[in-house]
Amino acid sequence: MVIERFAPSPTGPLHLGHAYSAHLAWRAARAAKGQFLLRLEDLDAARVRPEYAKGIEMDLAWLGLDWDGAVLHQSRRGAAYATALAWLTELRVVFTCTCSRRDIRDAASAPQEGVAHGPDGPVYPGTCRERGHALGPGRALRLDMRRAIAVLGGVDEVSRLAFEEIGTGPAAETGVIALDPTTLVDAVGDIVLARRDGAVAYHLAVVVDDAFQRVTHVTRGADLFSATPIHRLLQALLGLPTPVYRHHALVRDETGKRLAKRDDARAIARYRDDGLTAEEVLDHARIATGLGSGAARQSCC
Repeated sequence: MVIERFAPSPTGPLHLGHAYSAHLAWRAARAAKGQFLLRLEDLDAARVRPEYAKGIEMDLAWLGLDWDGAVLHQSRRGAAYATALAWLTELRVVFTCTCSRRDIRDAASAPQEGVAHGPDGPVYPGTCRERGHALGPGRALRLDMRRAIAVLGGVDEVSRLAFEEIGTGPAAETGVIALDPTTLVDAVGDIVLARRDGAVAYHLAVVVDDAFQRVTHVTRGADLFSATPIHRLLQALLGLPTPVYRHHALVRDETGKRLAKRDDARAIARYRDDGLTAEEVLDHARIATGLGSGAARQSCC
């Protein structure tokens, strides 16, 4: 059975980009007579608001998108994440880190260092890599990328790991895409798995929850394509299945900038209040991807 999911963060209102992504996933699931799941990535306690969570459900219902089963809240999944972190700790592929973002930026911009940027920003310079894995206040938990590759059998074995892309990445990547260990080390680096405030990070949570919900197909924006090798590596370390991925073009404003939560003028609720229909809103989203009105109706089904 095809199982798709839509997993927004309730830290702001849904905008056109969310509508486009959710609609693609929903249509693909319904065309395959499969399931469409709703998951709320509500781990950022400082920014999550109950009204945003309620608004997400209202907006999806207004767009005509229904979902199967109960909504999954990541904030209630702490035990599952702790189990995953304990396993990675047992594999000795994690270490604790006390570096702030400023520390990392300063190290990356030092005269003797190159400034590489990965999916999470400047690539971590390895400052705390040899400090062990004891958790504590003010300490993040990072994946030791070099050690992870070694545990999985080394460069040759990791090069055999791959994921299937049925959409397109930002450079038109599609098909079966193998992992590149050199890129993982040099351009991704030692990613955060648990933040300094104790909350689990996106990369680990999304992998654990996709497996828990038996997700077979992940539909999301092309901006997350660069995170997919991270997720494939974590799936291998944790012994979890790998979904099929469908990355899609981003919804952008008139200047070509992709929409973000701060773009309240593109919020679904505002279009609804202005009297637009759900189909008109979805047409706005299709046009803003560059596909044109109605084009996305044929893109996945």
